[in-house]
Amino acid sequence: MNTTRSLKRASAEDRGLSPPPLKRKQQSTTTSKAVANFFKPVSQKEPEDITWRIVHESLLIGRYQPNENSSSTEPAPKRRKIAVFDFDSTLVTPASGNVFSRDANDWKWWHGTVPTTLKRLHEDGYLVAVMSNQGGISLSSGSKSLKADQKRLSGFKGRVSAVLTKLDIPISVYAATGKDQYRKPRVGMWTELLEDYDLDGINSIDLLNSFFVGDAGGRSRAHKSANDHSCCDRDFAANIGIDFKTPEEFFLKEEPRPFTRVLEPTEYLPGSSGGPPDNGRFTKMNSLDIVLLCGSPGSGKSSFYWRYLEPVGYRRVNQDLLKSRDKCLKVASDLLKNGESVAVDNTNADAETREFWIKLATQFNVPIRCILFTASAKLCEHNDTVRALSGTTLNPEGRTMLPKLAFTGFASRYREPDLKEGFQDITKIDFKFEGTEEQKAIWAKYWI
Repeated sequence: MNTTRSLKRASAEDRGLSPPPLKRKQQSTTTSKAVANFFKPVSQKEPEDITWRIVHESLLIGRYQPNENSSSTEPAPKRRKIAVFDFDSTLVTPASGNVFSRDANDWKWWHGTVPTTLKRLHEDGYLVAVMSNQGGISLSSGSKSLKADQKRLSGFKGRVSAVLTKLDIPISVYAATGKDQYRKPRVGMWTELLEDYDLDGINSIDLLNSFFVGDAGGRSRAHKSANDHSCCDRDFAANIGIDFKTPEEFFLKEEPRPFTRVLEPTEYLPGSSGGPPDNGRFTKMNSLDIVLLCGSPGSGKSSFYWRYLEPVGYRRVNQDLLKSRDKCLKVASDLLKNGESVAVDNTNADAETREFWIKLATQFNVPIRCILFTASAKLCEHNDTVRALSGTTLNPEGRTMLPKLAFTGFASRYREPDLKEGFQDITKIDFKFEGTEEQKAIWAKYWI
């Protein structure tokens, strides 16, 4: 199993929500809180055996440990079998029939066999866990809508607590609330589980008999069934290297349905059949000129510059670093005055933006060429996510993940460059990943 980066926790970054479970002792008195909890309906009771904590202000972890009488006393096997489940639309569904649960009490089992199946897995020696994307919840203490966030968090914790109480087996729940390394299909929650249970190395896990069950399998519409909202659960299991099943396949024993992925990274690796042609078709033609890079964020412009343009003498002008177009034009002008060719590493999405650079080329009486990067929107999003979350090996400039608006904004403004604008030529570059074997293994996982 490959993991993309070390996710070791620092104690200062964990913010506990309740104290860790203590070993039960005989009590000679009963507290008023215990009396009040006794008369509450089961759905409203706060389980005494669940503890909560927060990691990096984005990952919520709940761990349920039944009382000693119901816990197994057998030692854990050396190689653990792990059964992981999504939460919503896999273990439970809103009892109200709504798409989303209204409150902590609005839930029912996805199917009547769910609780007995999970209990049997525990009896069979499986480590049972839940891993769920919960983007509607914020764990940040500085949230602008703190009251609403607290209500959503309380509702989710209430549902989880009720479910775990009904199951009454040792189980941990991991809820990814941010768009970071913990969000499926990224493997941060899995890595956190391995650390929590002291499972170090592939020899401590029985990957062959471990599996993940989730509803986001990328399935297309069939009969009365709608399309899956994504393929992130299937991709998550593939990243880990364990088997994947949908709830219908696992609980109801239905046959698998066809599925599609929004992106298959392996198609963009060197040597892949049917993949795009290799980069490197651009060659230097003029002693002094401007090369205008045009393409979406994440399309490979900066990597292309460092690999092919910088070695032949082009100086880079980038608005992310210089902060304004006027500053970029000023720096480019100074470089041209010194007899140095310029590569403009910006998106340059429309003719109006490109015209500034064409006028500069005319002013200095030098040719201007265009390199057009053709990567699809999903491929660009994949590249951006890998760059931001995979560590320094693929992010030498330390860039953070771009908002969705960066991609949609480019798409809305984009107009394909035309020679009539004044370019000497236009070279199209179809993306193909280039890097070391270690970088390839990271990049080829599913990230979006």
